[in-house]
Amino acid sequence: MQTRFRQVFQIRNMILGWLLPHLEMFMALQKPKLWALAVLAGIAGGIAAIAFRGIISLMQWLWTGSGSELILERVASLPPFIVWLTPTLGGLAVGLLLLGFGAQCRAGGVADAIEARTSNVFSLSLRRATVGTLISAITLGTGGSAGREGPIVYFAAAMSKALFRAFDMPPSARRVMLAAGAAAAISASFNSPIAGVLFAHEVILGHFAMTAFVPLVIASVVAAVISRIWFGVEPAFILPDYQITSYWEIPAFALLGVVCAIVAILFQAGLIGTDWASRKIHMPIWLRPTLGGALVGLIALAFPQILGVGYEATNLALTGQLSIWLMITLIVVKTIATSITLGSRLGGGVFSPSLYLGAMTGGAFGLIAASVFPDMASSEGLYAIIGMGAVASAVLGAPVSTAVMIFELTGGFAFSLALLFTTAIATGLSQAAMGRSFFYWQLHSRGVLLEEGPHTQLARQTQVKDLMREFTQGEEKPAFDPVNRPVWLKRSDTLDTALKLFSSSDKPRLMVVASESNEPVGWLYHVDALANFNKALIAQSREEHH
Repeated sequence: MQTRFRQVFQIRNMILGWLLPHLEMFMALQKPKLWALAVLAGIAGGIAAIAFRGIISLMQWLWTGSGSELILERVASLPPFIVWLTPTLGGLAVGLLLLGFGAQCRAGGVADAIEARTSNVFSLSLRRATVGTLISAITLGTGGSAGREGPIVYFAAAMSKALFRAFDMPPSARRVMLAAGAAAAISASFNSPIAGVLFAHEVILGHFAMTAFVPLVIASVVAAVISRIWFGVEPAFILPDYQITSYWEIPAFALLGVVCAIVAILFQAGLIGTDWASRKIHMPIWLRPTLGGALVGLIALAFPQILGVGYEATNLALTGQLSIWLMITLIVVKTIATSITLGSRLGGGVFSPSLYLGAMTGGAFGLIAASVFPDMASSEGLYAIIGMGAVASAVLGAPVSTAVMIFELTGGFAFSLALLFTTAIATGLSQAAMGRSFFYWQLHSRGVLLEEGPHTQLARQTQVKDLMREFTQGEEKPAFDPVNRPVWLKRSDTLDTALKLFSSSDKPRLMVVASESNEPVGWLYHVDALANFNKALIAQSREEHH
C-alpha cells in the first residue's frame, strides 16, 4: 500500500513539475488577460466596421437616394452638376475638418498601424483616429475613389491601443493587441475571418507566432459573428461556379501574373508620385481636398464606375458584363482617380482599388485569351477573380492573406492553383521592381525603414539617455569639443547612432551631452549599448518563435 501511494505521489510530483512551469509562463505572459481583451477588440472591431459602413451609406443616400453599393443606375439618372458637386463638397468638408482639428488628424490606414507596432514613440490616439476615420467616411460617401478597409484597420488598431492602455501589459502583448484590432477590422469588413488572422500576422506583426495566434483568432471570429449578424453570411461577391478549363492554361496564368505586376507597379507609382507632388505644392489646407474632390467629380462625369469603393463595377467585371475596352479604360481612370483622392489628403485605403484594378485586368486578359484560344481558355470571370488577387497581393505585399481573402470573398476554391501561381508571380515581380510593398513605401517616406531589418528598427527605438551612466559625484567632467563629433553623443541620439560611433571610433565609452546646452552629463559604455541591443534582439526572437 505504501509503495503504491509512493508511486502515485511520484507521478503527481512529476506531472506538477512538468505542468507548473508552463502555467507560470502562461500567467507571466498575461495570456488570460490578453484573450479577454481580444474579445473586446473583436467586439469593437465589428461595431466599428458596421458604424463606418453605416456612415458611408448615409452620406451616399443624401445625394443618390440609396445606401447600397449598387448606385450606377441612380448616378446615371442624376444631373451632371450633382455628380461633380458632391465629391467637391465632400472634399470641402474634409478640408474644413483638417482646418479645425489640424493636419495631424489626417485620414490614416494600415501603414499607421504598422508604425504603431514598430515604434514606441508614434502616437496612435483614439481622437486622431476618430477624426481621420470620419474623413475617410465622408470621402467615400461622397464619391471619393478609395477603399474602406484601411481606415477601419486604422481605427480598430487605435481602439485596441486604448483598450490595452488601461491595463499593465508587456510590450509583446501590446503589439498583439494592435494586430488583434486589425484582424477584427479585416474580418468584419470583408466577412473573412481566416484572412483577417493571416493579414494581421503577415502585414501588421510581420511574423507568425503561436502566442499571437489565439488572440487574433478570438478577435477575428468575434468580429465576423457581429458582422454576419448585421450584414448576413453571404460572401461579398456572388459568382457562378467557375472552373479551370484546361491545365494548358498555366502559361496564360503566368502571363497574367506579369500583366498584374505591371498594373500594380503603375498603380503604386501613381500613388507615390501624386503624394510627392502634393507635398511640393503649397496651398491652404482646406483647398487641397476640395480641389481633389472636384477633379474626381470631373472624371466621374464620364466614368461613374470610379466613384466610391467600386464594388459594383468590380462585380460586373467578375460576372463578365463589361467590354474589354471599358475595362482597360477603367484601369487607367481608376488609377488616376485613386491617386488624386489619396494625394489630395482625402481619406480611404488602397485595398478595394487594388481588387478593382485586378478584376478589370483579369477580365480584359480573359477576353483576349478566349479570342486567341477559344477552346482552352476559361471564362473572363475566372481570370478577373485571379487578377483581383494578384494585383491586390502585389500592392499590399500580403500574398497569403490576400489569396485566402479571395477564396472567402468569392466562396470558391476550385481555382486555387491558378490563383496562388498568378499571385506569386505578380508579388515577386512587384517586389523586384518596387523593393517593398505600398505600406512600406508609406513608412519609408516617414523615415521608418522596416526593410532594413528588425534589428535596425530596434536600435532606433532606444535613446542614449535610457542607457547612459551619469557622472558620479565628484567625478571631473571632460571638456566638450563641438568639432570632434566621434567622441560624444547627445542624450536624444538613438542606439543606432551610438553603435555606429562606437564602431568608427573604437572607444570603450563615449561622452554624452545635453541635447539643448551641450553640457556633458555622463558616459555611454560600449558594453551597455551592446547588452541592451542583444537583449532586445533576444526578446524579439522569443516573441516571434514562441
